[in-house]
Amino acid sequence: MSHRDVVFPAGRQALYERNRYSPAIRSNGFLFVSGQVGSREDGSPEPDFETQVRRAFDNLNAVLAAAGCTFDDVIDVTVFLVDPETTFEKAWAIVPEYWGQAPHPTLTGIGVTWLYGFQFEIKVIAKLPAGR
Repeated sequence: MSHRDVVFPAGRQALYERNRYSPAIRSNGFLFVSGQVGSREDGSPEPDFETQVRRAFDNLNAVLAAAGCTFDDVIDVTVFLVDPETTFEKAWAIVPEYWGQAPHPTLTGIGVTWLYGFQFEIKVIAKLPAGR
């Protein structure tokens, strides 16, 4: 097996080590980012849904920045929502704050019943800038 080129955002490596996964892996010009949730610094869920969504995007942006990327480099997005019938519109009201102008990345939205105490999760694939 080849060596994984793991990307860790500043100050959160212990959280990823405790949960036994890599926040992101660089491979063949792409960055594959694990699902990011709206966790506080200690890893606990942010209780307010809208704040949880913003924290998830902020956590995602920290991983992207650690790899030298921005959300503009994202080409594919998967979001997971608990109870999407009541949470989707609330989450989608926040998304433009992070996505900016069109064209936007591709998107798959999935309704789930459990996210380890969270209500929203986002994972992405980004194209690494040249030379990364």
